[in-house]
Amino acid sequence: MCLITFAYKVHPEYRLILASNRDEFYARPTRKAKPWFPEDLPHIIAGKDLEAGGTWMGVSKNARWAALTNYRDPSWEVTNPPSRGQIVLDYLKNTMNPESFLEKLDENAKKYAGFNVLVGDHDNLFHYSNYDQQLSMIEPGVHGVSNALLDTPWPKLNEAKEALKSVINKPGKLNKNDLFNLLRDSSPALDEHLPKTGIPYEWEKAVSSIFIRTKTYGTRCSTVLLIKHNGEVEFTERRFNGDNDEFFDENTYSLQS
Repeated sequence: MCLITFAYKVHPEYRLILASNRDEFYARPTRKAKPWFPEDLPHIIAGKDLEAGGTWMGVSKNARWAALTNYRDPSWEVTNPPSRGQIVLDYLKNTMNPESFLEKLDENAKKYAGFNVLVGDHDNLFHYSNYDQQLSMIEPGVHGVSNALLDTPWPKLNEAKEALKSVINKPGKLNKNDLFNLLRDSSPALDEHLPKTGIPYEWEKAVSSIFIRTKTYGTRCSTVLLIKHNGEVEFTERRFNGDNDEFFDENTYSLQS
């Protein structure tokens, strides 16, 4: 997952309104979001990374949810790191509150490659990154995270947050398609606004847009997660082919906690 923007406790109907893009190499095998191992964990909805076995984002029937992004720092080297995608699955399978889960994760967080993770439940939402090993409770508002720390003002994250504010402030009922549309912006950042993360200029430019498309790497899926104040959950995923900007598959799951 490479971009997440979300409105937390600022809407009269929804406790959480989240829109996210997962960017990955096209060759990496992936399973679409659905009940995770229906015979074992039917209460968890998540996609699956078929190479490492974890997931980048998921939600459970009791409105616990988690989402993860990589932290971009080419100089950060870890020998034989475990899959970061296991962190999301471990939280969804767990009954620990978000803060306690992250405190436990912090004990061994440096064994992973760089990551950000958001974990939430009915009561609270927290962010943690093993880059600075800081755990923070999220305050109500519009926030976002990409491949740096929470709310780092990268151009694409600023644009996504502003677009989300426009969507939730429109009169009338929230339109889910408006959320998916904001995730389709493929405009790269201006050179003078590009973040300097240590990767080559061509790649920095290519991945500076909200929606990414290169010959080998790009946005594989977009996800909208809606959680109402009454506990109703709606999880919708749209998936994309590597050689086509149009989504080829959409699936929606509704849960009641």
